[in-house]
Amino acid sequence: MNSTLEYLNQVDTELFLAINGKHNAFFDTIMFWASDKLFWFPFYAILLIFLIKLYKKFTIYILLAITATITLCDQTASGLLKNLVKRFRPSHEPALAPFIHLSKAGAGGNYGFVSSHSANAFGLVTFLFFLLPAKYNWLKIILFFWALLVSYSRIYNGVHYPFDILGGAIVGILSGSLIWIIFKTIFKTKNL
Repeated sequence: MNSTLEYLNQVDTELFLAINGKHNAFFDTIMFWASDKLFWFPFYAILLIFLIKLYKKFTIYILLAITATITLCDQTASGLLKNLVKRFRPSHEPALAPFIHLSKAGAGGNYGFVSSHSANAFGLVTFLFFLLPAKYNWLKIILFFWALLVSYSRIYNGVHYPFDILGGAIVGILSGSLIWIIFKTIFKTKNL
């Protein structure tokens, strides 16, 4: 068991260094902003306008469900798992310091498993994946690539290992699915 964990940690570290080591000035700027939550506010505003046009007054219930999804994702990732696992971020590993390209956003908090950014992004995408009708598959694809970009940026910026991202994505997918099941059960008579 211990040797398996050591092997997985070695693979994770090597993947991290391979991804984080591929950087340049152009992508440094893009990945910095991709990780910034405030940067995405216009994107969220467009998404909100789209939902209001599609669902009218019912959007308030959708927003409550999205809030519940993000809260569940964030509390599971940051409130529970990071404090339970206590795995240091790569940016807080002294042995990796000479090899890490760290963005100007800084090193982040001490612990990184699992990524809250990844959990929140995939939670939102999962809930909307179930909510939106098939004719909006183009939007689902955009949202999926947005979640991938946000998640990838965390490795690129030096603050998460790939397995932190994968763990966050799993938390997000499970949380988004759970909230969807509850939402659909409550509004079973509503034609979504």
